[in-house]
Amino acid sequence: MVKDAPVDPRGPRFTACMTSAVLVVVLLTGWWPLLAVQALVFAASGFVSLGLNPWSHVYRLAVRPRLGPTSEREDAAPLRFAQGVGFAFALVGTVGYATGLSGVGVVATSFALVAALLNAAFAFCLGCETYLLLRRFAPAPVRPN
Repeated sequence: MVKDAPVDPRGPRFTACMTSAVLVVVLLTGWWPLLAVQALVFAASGFVSLGLNPWSHVYRLAVRPRLGPTSEREDAAPLRFAQGVGFAFALVGTVGYATGLSGVGVVATSFALVAALLNAAFAFCLGCETYLLLRRFAPAPVRPN
């Protein structure tokens, strides 16, 4: 697992826009192989490195050069957690669609879409906020004497 450097917060928002588009296509078509690909993207971004997300490359190469510079940066850990949560929903959705339980596929994909849309439209990362909440209530590590 790679330790990601702090990221430009506009990148994850762009990624959420593109992810939303993918999830809408899945919901409209029920084409589970596309959801499986999105699950792989979530897995690579969440469990290995945010840099493995293809939309982050599009942002860095095509979008960021057209925007003004920013000194604002976000910690990558909450974003990676959010990608892991997205992976869980996309995996459940893929299995649901692929096994004929399309209701499960629709519900899981819809949950992932709501989270992506919140980030895309309002810059509210539900997975990031969940990560921060879990960190706040996690027991303090025990330090040996």
